[in-house]
Amino acid sequence: MITALILVPLAAAVFVTAARPNRARAISLGFNAVTAILAFILWRNFDATATCLQLIERHAWIPAIGAEYLVGLDGLSLLLVLLTSLIIPFAFFAQPAGTGFCALMLLMQSALYGTFTAQNFVLWFLFYEMSLIPAFLLIKIWGGENRDHAATKFFVYTFLGSVAMLLSFLGIYFAKGTFDFAALADLGKHGLLSGNVAWLAFAGIFLGLAVKVPLFPFHTWLPDAYETAPTGVSMVLTGVLSKMGVYGFVRLLLPLFPNEIKILGPWLLALAVCSIVFASLAAWAQRDLKRMIAYLSINHLGYCMLGLFAVTATAARPSIEMQAALSGVFLQVFNHGITAAALFYYVGLLEERRGLRGINDFGGLMQRTPLLCGWMSVAMFSSLGLPGLNGFIGEFLIFKGSFALAASFTAVAVIGLLVTAIAFARAMQTLFSGPLAESCRAFPDLLRSEKLVVVPVTLLMFAIGIAPQFVLNIFNTTVVQMARLFA
Repeated sequence: MITALILVPLAAAVFVTAARPNRARAISLGFNAVTAILAFILWRNFDATATCLQLIERHAWIPAIGAEYLVGLDGLSLLLVLLTSLIIPFAFFAQPAGTGFCALMLLMQSALYGTFTAQNFVLWFLFYEMSLIPAFLLIKIWGGENRDHAATKFFVYTFLGSVAMLLSFLGIYFAKGTFDFAALADLGKHGLLSGNVAWLAFAGIFLGLAVKVPLFPFHTWLPDAYETAPTGVSMVLTGVLSKMGVYGFVRLLLPLFPNEIKILGPWLLALAVCSIVFASLAAWAQRDLKRMIAYLSINHLGYCMLGLFAVTATAARPSIEMQAALSGVFLQVFNHGITAAALFYYVGLLEERRGLRGINDFGGLMQRTPLLCGWMSVAMFSSLGLPGLNGFIGEFLIFKGSFALAASFTAVAVIGLLVTAIAFARAMQTLFSGPLAESCRAFPDLLRSEKLVVVPVTLLMFAIGIAPQFVLNIFNTTVVQMARLFA
């Protein structure tokens, strides 16, 4: 079933390249319906009470180097598979797309499924790198102004991080003779490596994943890439691709190097706090809506890293607080993917109507487009963590757990919540209130096709915010198991 999920987007890419350009998006959405069905079947067949990997497929691949075709699911993997199955069709609805665009998006979708299910480093790294090329080409070919610079910067940062991570895992393989994640995690309980070799391996993996999240100060590629990328690509970059970094921290770095994480704990927590506070301040200073949301994406992923480092990098670790923080991190990963993608979608609608996306290029939109303003406000309130919407639950759990584990760092991180609220309040006041700008008098409100996209996503935000248990049930057992591992 997992293999089918990975192969269906590849098959779709082949069909798209052979079809007429005006049929590319329809074919892509048809195959995405198939992947959504497969993801739903995986969810139905997943035993949420089991602690081990499920739906495992294992085949010999390259025995000489210990590489296997090994895929499987735990709660976190399933959550990210479901997120991918939501965001990719959402991105296809966001903009017109031709043959090349659709084929590259489908290739990236296949790579994402593989990354979130692979349990052997060689296979995981293959899928991890497979997502890099389509993202680079999508930015470089279909991006806006300065796309060459943004695409090159994105490629150089992520490629250098990947090389550092590959060298680290080669060193681990030569020392331990395995690429299997579960085996390496067992070895990591008692110290995977020793001496300077351990620190070098840790540094390489940390660098590769910190760039992907991105974590301060490795974040500088992100605003340029998100600003320049077309709307659908920005939605996938922030909604799913950035989650590969958080997933890598949970799956690779934290289980393999618990001692190193604990020694560097205060410094890692400081980096997470910097990501939260500095990114929110940078977002407040922006006049371009896409750059503002890009910096707020760094801010929200900083909350995830704060929760992870608070769980693993502190001495006193009550089990209940660890579970609360980890549950918040996993839920925040899912919620941020939906909310940030929705915000980029709304900015795309504004840019499509106006031709510009500066905050000061609009004014008084509530008079002309009340539906667009209303639905966009919901996504903004979700992003700033308003109770009753999905963004609140994840942030609340993260802060609940982190305050008990690392109170001083978490107290400083609260500044990010305040500044995020200020940034959104300023944007809403400028965009929606005041006199109607002359350039906005001919704006159409939400079209029927746009309502069909906006309404289900918004209802999902409310559903998770009011009754989040159906999402929490996916990974509750995984959280308990990881809390025991990190303890």
